[in-house]
This record gives sequence, C-alpha cells and structure tokens, in this order.
Amino acid sequence: MTLRKMIKKLYILIALFIVFETNAQEGIPVYSDYLTDNLYLIHPSMAGASNCSKLRLTGRQQWFGIEDAPSLMTASYNTRFNEDMPSAGGIILFNDKNGFHSQTGAYLTYAHHLMLGRNTIDLNQISFGLSVGLIQSRLNQTEWDLVWNGGNNTSGAPDPVATSNEKISSTYYNVDIGVSYHFLDFYAHFTIKNLMGNARKLYTEQESSNLQKFLISMGYVFSGINSDWSVEPSVLFQHISDTGETQFDVNGKVYRKLEFGKVWGGLSYRRSLDGAEYATVSGSAEGQKLQYITPFVGVNYDKYMFGYTYSHQMGQVQFEGGYHQITLGINLNCRPEKYDCNCPGIN
Repeated sequence: MTLRKMIKKLYILIALFIVFETNAQEGIPVYSDYLTDNLYLIHPSMAGASNCSKLRLTGRQQWFGIEDAPSLMTASYNTRFNEDMPSAGGIILFNDKNGFHSQTGAYLTYAHHLMLGRNTIDLNQISFGLSVGLIQSRLNQTEWDLVWNGGNNTSGAPDPVATSNEKISSTYYNVDIGVSYHFLDFYAHFTIKNLMGNARKLYTEQESSNLQKFLISMGYVFSGINSDWSVEPSVLFQHISDTGETQFDVNGKVYRKLEFGKVWGGLSYRRSLDGAEYATVSGSAEGQKLQYITPFVGVNYDKYMFGYTYSHQMGQVQFEGGYHQITLGINLNCRPEKYDCNCPGIN
C-alpha cells in the first residue's frame, strides 16, 4: 500500500470520528460540559431546578493550531418565575463552527417542577421541560474545489454534491423535551432532542428529517456524616435514531466543601459502540472505536463558578492535541438551601 493511499484512509477514518462526535451538528453538540454545573444545556427539565438562577457561558476549542477546527460558544440563563411557584424558564444562545459548516441558534425553555413528597425537606421531585429552538445552518463553499478527483475518477468531473462557489444557509426549528427525577441524593434525566421531523436542506434534498437524539443520564452523590467530602458517580447514554449510533459516558466527580464555597473535579470516559476500519502500514485492516478521556476541575467561589475540561482522544488514529472547554458562571437570586440532601444540581 502506498503512503498516499494510507494517508487517504486515515483522513476518511478521522472524518468519520468528526461526524460522530459532532452528531451532524444538529443543535448543540453534547460534550462534557454538563459535568461543570451546566445540566440545563442538555436537559430542558433542569431549567429553574436549582435554588439559584444560573447564568453560564462556555467556550470550546478543538485542535489548537489547525485551521477551521471545531469550536463552540454558548450562553444560557435559567430561573424560577417565582420562588413559590413551580414554573421556570430559560434561554440558550449558541454558535457552533466545524470547518466549512457552522450553525447559530437560540432555544426558549419552559419547565415545571412538581413535589411528590409530603414535606419540602426530603427531596422528591419530578420535573418536565420543553425547549423550542430556531437554528440556522450555513455552508461556505467559496473555498471548495468543485472538481472531484476522489475514488477512481481521474477525469476531473464536477463534484456530484458541490455545484457552486457560494454560501448557502437553511433555517429551521425543532423541539427538545425532557423529564428529570430527584430523590434525596439520586437523580435521573431523560431527554429527546430534535423531536420534530424538521430537516435542514443544506447539502441535498435527500437529507433525513429524522434528527432525533435520545439522552439518558443518572447518578448518585455519596458522602459521610458531617463530612466535607462527597463523591458522585454518574453515567450518560446517547443514541442517534436515524443512524443507530450509540455512545456512553462513565463519570466520577469529587466535591470538597470550603469556607468560600467548594472545589470539585473528576474524570469522564466516553466510548462509542460503533467504529470504523483503517488500513495499517502493513496493509492489514484494523478497527477502532471513538474513545475520549476527559479530566475536569472547577470551583464555586461565593456566587461565581469556573470550570475547565480537557478531552483527549484515545486510539491508534487521532489528531495531536486535545479539546479545551471553559465554563464561567454566576448564581443570582439565591434562596436558602431547601433540602436535606447532597444534591448539587438542586441545592
């Protein structure tokens, strides 16, 4: 096998990983920032669930030094409409770029929280959330080479998809719905993203209208009596309906209470159940599944929050460098902690 053919196969494999990780960039990609006190970003039912109103800003950059590398910026705010009422709302703004493709959008959320217990001391709450999003996807073809030299085509025929040097866009709306359940130190979330069958018509008229993604996450916070330390194991499953792709996260997070607030950190491992094959130097075929290891750290100082995640891709075929993400936040209109539990997403 020639070096040129081997490099071509490596590019194909990496491209498959990029597509899988960004989930076709339909709405906000699900990365690991939900572990940095930012659950509302992926679960609409968590809008207003906390005893504080939360403002969060995130910035993610992949592969520093590589032109047109994926990047993501989000701004979100969620709050109770009234501290004595079960209704809440939120808003998310985002800008996502990946090479020649980019998307900008906004979500408005309504959430409702119902107490299931007989008192307001022991946490037993179910929450429902609905987000309506308006998204504009854009494709910049001005720098494309419209002559297709791929495969066995050496005649310089026009590319079968890209037919013009222009910028095109498609605007559509979609809906996310979710439900969350909290019982003392346990929690579980279920969210369906892109519930409606509205597809962008950006590349071809044959693009699928099934953009649904299913998220299931759950965890438990363990701590000793009168201890300043607590440990939170959790898992997250993602499934894309149209392609059948599935991946999961296994997470461990540790908290330490201090006089000014708390510090926390942990480790996340992401693994796909689907993979791709690539050719080795010797010409044999090998398989590889997408894997990431993500350490994260953060601090809550009074009403302010800072979090940082670094994702490193594992495997024989990978890009050099990792993926950096920073989360900044401020908690507003905080009420006294209501529940006798170790429940960081609520208290």
